[in-house]
Amino acid sequence: MGNKAITSRDIDFAKWYTNVVQAAKLIDYSSVKGCMIYEPNGYAIWEKMQSVLDKKFKETGHQNVYLPIFIPESLFAKESELIAGFAPEGAWVTHGGESKLEERLLVRPTSETLFCDYYSKIVTSYRDLPKLYNQWANVVRWEKETRPFLRSREFLWQEGHTIHETAKEAEEETLRMLNIYKNFFEEYLAIPVIVGRKTEKEKFAGAEYTYTIESLTYNGVALQSGTSHYFGQKFAKAYDVKFKNRNNEDEYVYQTSWGVTTRMIGALIMTHSDDFGLVLPPKIAPRQVVIVPIGNDEKLLNICEDLLKKLNNAGITTFIDKTEKTPGFKFAEHEVNGIPVRIEFGLRDFENKKVTLARRDTRERIQVELDDNIVNAVQNLLDDIQVNLYNTAKKRRDEKTYECHTYEEVEKIMNTNPGFIKAMWCGLEECEIKMKDIKGTKSRCILENEKAIDDKCVVCGKRANKLVVWGIQY
Repeated sequence: MGNKAITSRDIDFAKWYTNVVQAAKLIDYSSVKGCMIYEPNGYAIWEKMQSVLDKKFKETGHQNVYLPIFIPESLFAKESELIAGFAPEGAWVTHGGESKLEERLLVRPTSETLFCDYYSKIVTSYRDLPKLYNQWANVVRWEKETRPFLRSREFLWQEGHTIHETAKEAEEETLRMLNIYKNFFEEYLAIPVIVGRKTEKEKFAGAEYTYTIESLTYNGVALQSGTSHYFGQKFAKAYDVKFKNRNNEDEYVYQTSWGVTTRMIGALIMTHSDDFGLVLPPKIAPRQVVIVPIGNDEKLLNICEDLLKKLNNAGITTFIDKTEKTPGFKFAEHEVNGIPVRIEFGLRDFENKKVTLARRDTRERIQVELDDNIVNAVQNLLDDIQVNLYNTAKKRRDEKTYECHTYEEVEKIMNTNPGFIKAMWCGLEECEIKMKDIKGTKSRCILENEKAIDDKCVVCGKRANKLVVWGIQY
């Protein structure tokens, strides 16, 4: 039996998800239809994600910039594939004050156009390259159906936009950033991912090709969790981004784009959380440990303060709950908020020189000695929680990954116990579209480094040489 405010995830997963988001005070619904309020608990997770990723970006030579939120229609229209891809989701500004604008302005759904326009003005020579820029920003896409963190009309993200002297450099950058995302998901978010290349139909509008990392939620639904795109010279030609190469000849730059969004928080919830509330991996938890003193004895509180100092000095983000609530209420509150470790300390513990450590992932409570080794004990527990969450998620993902050889096999699995389907594909778009008839099943990615499991397309039965991961998506 879980938290009374939370529907069991095995009974109604969609309602469970919304209950967890609200019980943990991550997001509230605003008066603006389709737009969300990031509450302190939710925004703190995003800030932690930002800090880790921003450091990784800067370690690989990237710099942060910020470009306008508005894009003139004439500028956006220069790349036909881009405007066709984003037109259905566009939000347009037509008036400034009471005056009608001479030209509509698109509220940015993505920033390739503005970056290209900017790069065309500041790059003249190969000596100016590469430009390795990243932007932390908000974007607007007029989604028909919204869900906290997963889809909303305004959301937060980072978008990297880089230009290079050669195709080789740009393609290396595309894979480098993809691997940073993969490492972040698996090492910090404790979420195993599948890495592959998007089909032509599913790639980013205007890209030569798109790589993706795909995660799987508790109920077997796929989440596109991060993408890295190689543009080649397509955008450079549309926006005239040229440079003098080493032979003093005009040449177009080679370009990449890559990004992740607040959807990562949704992935965290749907992968790790349970019927008692939010579960956070220690490496991404804004607050890793809470100390709950049971009673107001001065000696007790002094020891709690001393322990707080030791843990924070060791780099373990810790706080003391001094609120005037009952211990039971505090325990439940920190549990629903996903604090990885709770330290319970009362007079009896003080007399026995022990403390109780409660781990959020398994809800196990253990007693340890209150001595000089307490910091190591807490750190070891945090490390164990991180590993356990990853292993549990990977085991579940592997159990929900199937090999299929016929269309009927895919139908049976997706209608009973959905997950990732590995199946061969002939490459025809009509077969890719036909898969959507099975509960909206879509190609997630093409696996480029795995051995074929068959030589026939799972849809039409004709010769096939592409191994594809398929899934139902949010």
